[in-house]
Parts: sequence; structure tokens; C-alpha cells
Amino acid sequence: MTLKARLLALHHWLLPPTLRLGWLPYLWLVYLGFFFIEYFFRPAGTLEVLAVVVTMVLFLLLYFSAHRRRGRAAMLHVAALVLLAMLWAPFNAGSSVMFIYAASFAYLTAPPGKSIWVVLAIAVLAALTAWLGHPRLMFWLPGAAISVIIGVANIFFGENERKNAELRLSQAEVKRLARVAERERIARDLHDVIGHTLSLIVVKSALAGRLLEQDASQARAEIQAIEDTARQALQDVRKAISGLHEQSLAQALDQAALAMRSADIELQLAVDDGLPLPARDAAMLGLVIREACTNVIRHANAQVCRISLRHDRERSRLLLDISDDGGGRIRPEGSGIQGMRARIESLGGELHLDTKRGGHLHGWVPLA
Repeated sequence: MTLKARLLALHHWLLPPTLRLGWLPYLWLVYLGFFFIEYFFRPAGTLEVLAVVVTMVLFLLLYFSAHRRRGRAAMLHVAALVLLAMLWAPFNAGSSVMFIYAASFAYLTAPPGKSIWVVLAIAVLAALTAWLGHPRLMFWLPGAAISVIIGVANIFFGENERKNAELRLSQAEVKRLARVAERERIARDLHDVIGHTLSLIVVKSALAGRLLEQDASQARAEIQAIEDTARQALQDVRKAISGLHEQSLAQALDQAALAMRSADIELQLAVDDGLPLPARDAAMLGLVIREACTNVIRHANAQVCRISLRHDRERSRLLLDISDDGGGRIRPEGSGIQGMRARIESLGGELHLDTKRGGHLHGWVPLA
């Protein structure tokens, strides 16, 4: 594996592509420079250097992990960052930057109406820490003020992204409904074309049969007309079904990511590259994933959903796992589960539901 591939794999591990954050979070790490300004004016002892190294490791773990958290888990990350800032306040005035990072993640803890109070609480704690710890005002006053600015801005942008995800999901649903309507139109057209043509062929075939003994030339003409009618029908069928495509598996996964994002649920994807799936099988699996994600959003009350598609080369089959950390219960006898199981079984596979710990669908599909 090349260095570029290793770095890209590390990047996807730190910031999964489903978050749609790109490389921007690395840019915000530049503000950590404020933490080290102190050491340009005074030396640091061995113990303090060791404490700085441990603090930076903890901070980076919290920073990259916080991007993937929602609700209570995100609140714990924010609290940990605030605690780091308060512990370092008497020794390093630049640690006020930790309050800013904590406020930047506040939008992940709750809806906008509640997360704004988290931002204000962080700003109050920053001010109290500055007052009690007596660090230099030139560092702490901007820290408390910028925490509010960054926190409110991220709440706005986070809510805007959620609405954009809902909009993209609505657009995808409109496209899907348009495809369904087009399929129904094609089905009606095929019914009309085939019905009319077959009726015509039956009539002409009967006429040609009667004319075989009476007028052979006329019978040949009728047979030729049957051939021409059949050819024309074939062209009409090809025209009717041209442009008809099933939704790909990649499109289904993208739509699932949009749906999860609009519901503030973290989606963790693990999909093997180059799965040898026929188009029909991929489309069927896409329907299963779509229905499973709908069940998670409606019934699971979950914060994290995991979808895994792995190639079991030893048994030449595709392994599917869809799980969540919610406390909701999905009825095994529900029409959604039965529909998913029927689709998997139509491909020659099996699907099982486990509701002991959250929801867990696991199954397999044979591969050619």
C-alpha cells in the first residue's frame, strides 16, 4: 500500500466520508497554536512537557471522535474538553482555546434550542475559570467571547446542514417517485402495445390458416404482415423499456446516509470494494437497506446505525449486517421485516433479526 493510500485510509478512519467534512477539520487544528504561545516566553520543565504531550493526545482523540458523536456522547466529549481547559487554566493561559473547541461541538449535543444553552454554559465556565485562576485577561477574554461566536455559528451551520440533508432526501424521494410513476406508465404502455399486437397477430394467423388452401399468395401476404407486426411490436417494446434502470446499491447507500443525517443519526458504513453483484441483486439489496434504515429512523430511537457489506470469498457470498444502538423494538412479524426477508430469500439468501441489544439484521446472499 502506497503512502498516499495509507494517509487516505487514516483520514477515512478519523473522519468517515459519510460525515461530508472533507479535510476542513484539520485546518481548525491551527488554533492549537495558542496553547503553545506560553512556551515562547518561558521554559517548560520535564514534567510539564510530559503533561503537554498527554494533553495533546487526549485532545486529538476527543477532537476527532467528537465529529462522529451525537446527543449524550457528544455532551461527554464537550465536558471532557471543558475539563482539560479548566485543569490547565492556572498553568497555561492559552488553554482557553479548549473552551472554543468545546463550544464548536455544542451543536451536536442537542437541537438548536437546547444546544445554545450549552454554548452559554461553556462561556460562563470560561469566565469563572479566568476569574478564579487569575490568568492574563488578554488570553481569557477572547476565549470566552469567541466560544460564544463559534458555538452559535456552528449551531446555525449544523442546523442548515440538517435542513440541506432533508432537502436532498426529499429530492431523492421525488426522483424515486418519478421513477415509480415512469415504470407504471411503461407498464401501461406495454400492456396496451402487447395486448393490441397479440390480438392482431391472432386474427391474422387465423386468417392466414384459412387462406392456405384457398389463396396461397394471400396467405403468404398475411404471414408477412404477421412478421412485420411482430417486428414493429419488438421495436415498440424496446422503446417503452429504454431508459428503465434500477437504483444502484451506491445510490441506496447515499440515500440512507442522507436519511440518517436528517434524523441526527450517525451512519457508519463498512463496504468492501468491488463486490461482484449483478444489477438485479444490487437493486434488491438497495431496497432492503432502504427499508432497514426507515425502520431505524422510525422505531429504534438510535444515535448510531452501522451497515456492513462484506465479501465472504471462502463461501462465495455477501454478508449483510445492519445494527443500531437504540432501545426501540422492531416487530419481527412486521410487514417491513417480512418484505426484506422475502427480497433476500428471492436471491437465494437468508435474513435474521436480533432485537436483544438494539436492532440487528444479519443475513447473506450468494454471489455468482
